[in-house]
Amino acid sequence: KLFRELNLVSHKRTICDPMEPDWTAVSGILGAIGVACGAFGAHGLKNYTSDPSLLESWKTAASYQMLHAVMVAVSSGKGRAPKLFSLGCLCFSGSIYGLVLLPKGHSLRKLLGPVTPLGGLLFIAGWLSMAWNAKSSRR
Repeated sequence: KLFRELNLVSHKRTICDPMEPDWTAVSGILGAIGVACGAFGAHGLKNYTSDPSLLESWKTAASYQMLHAVMVAVSSGKGRAPKLFSLGCLCFSGSIYGLVLLPKGHSLRKLLGPVTPLGGLLFIAGWLSMAWNAKSSRR
């Protein structure tokens, strides 16, 4: 009883949904890609561009990806948050990586430009989902 009151042991049993991804694995993959992109940004990207704004954009994308890769694992089992964080990584960081690497005037840049703020909205939705889930679980 004491452990339940301290929330050290859950009295609820959960059934794993076979259609639900293994969010820890997703987190690990996003984290590994984030480290690789960060390393490329720090060492290899300078051979591709010397534009400080592009280098800074890449750094922002890698940082946000790393933070939200961790949040995918932290939010596992907490509603839609891990899905929103994962999609946010794909849209926000992925579109920035593409915008930095694609030459100016490339047709895909017009598509990727609006995807970046969509990714940011997905991140915000993930954080709000966590807050909502925490509030709902206290009832």
